Amino acid sequence: APGAAAEPPRAQPPARGEDFYCVKWIRWKGERTPVVTQSENGPCPLLAIMNILLLQWKVKLPPQKEVITAEELMAHLGNCILATQPRDTSEGLQLNFQQNISDTMTVLPKLSTGLDVNVRFTGVSDFEYTPECIVFDLLNIPLYHGWLVDPQSPEQVQAVGKLSYNQLVEKIITCKQASDSSLVSEGLVAEQFLESTASQLTFHGLCELTARAREGELGVFFRNNHFSTMIKHKGHLYLLVTDQGFLQEEGVVWESLHSVDGDSCFCDTEFRLSHAPGKDGAAAGCSDLQQRQVDQDYMVALSLQQVQDPSVLSDLELARQLQQEEYQQHRPHPHPHPHPAPSRPLPVQAGGRPAGERRQRPRPDLDCTLL
Repeated sequence: APGAAAEPPRAQPPARGEDFYCVKWIRWKGERTPVVTQSENGPCPLLAIMNILLLQWKVKLPPQKEVITAEELMAHLGNCILATQPRDTSEGLQLNFQQNISDTMTVLPKLSTGLDVNVRFTGVSDFEYTPECIVFDLLNIPLYHGWLVDPQSPEQVQAVGKLSYNQLVEKIITCKQASDSSLVSEGLVAEQFLESTASQLTFHGLCELTARAREGELGVFFRNNHFSTMIKHKGHLYLLVTDQGFLQEEGVVWESLHSVDGDSCFCDTEFRLSHAPGKDGAAAGCSDLQQRQVDQDYMVALSLQQVQDPSVLSDLELARQLQQEEYQQHRPHPHPHPHPAPSRPLPVQAGGRPAGERRQRPRPDLDCTLL
């Protein structure tokens, strides 16, 4: 309107339908450093690579940057790839570099949708070569996995061999249709291996991964079609936490990778244990996880014991029985009451155990008083 004061320019949000990601700022090695988070299963290959470049300070973002688009990430990644040009000006190397750049630019759009990665079960760095792998080669970023066959299982080693995942699936289908019993058996062994290692991380693979990764090295870890930023710190492996749900949790930066079963702990930028940030329990420390595991193991063992010997009483039942006997011994009237008062149950703690923690069986001659 005429005479109205002009409004200051405002930052426009990304266009509708455009991929954008929240930026989390952390204190990394004494310097304020951004990492990119995601709210759902998105282009994790792009984020895993870009977070490594951010942690290596090869990509810089404005200090007040809170949101970044996929297009911006692609632009930063392209600049980093172009910066890898070899210093050697020989014609052969230049032609090879130009071909690699051409192949990489063809692959870059796939980083937003997913890469075609096919693991081999012989080593943590063994993948079937695909054009997508050239991105990691040009940026000198190691790509790892932990889905290895155990060398102490000769039948599985024989059945799996040096095949990739896709080749192994084809072999299983072929062996099932074979008339040779030995081939059928080998196919069943291979199929059992895939089923028993459906988490795509084996104990042998975790050990090899820990031994192979270099101290302080940033790499990409592939598992279950997900790419994560990984680092080795003081002999232990950690994965960068990129879940947007932890955007405001400064103490939740890394998640330990020390178990095949998925048991892990959250750590801060100094790899110190992070405790639960609030009542919602979004992040739990190792102590809480271990305590829940101890309680769970105790309840399982107790239930198994009761199945094997029905006469064994639980702690709560034992406490109630002792309390009832004590009541019978010290009540003032010798004759039975027509309606005996029920015993008051002892309080039960979080793990399902009575607060008294009495584990002994009642002896025939009770010579003590339960207080």
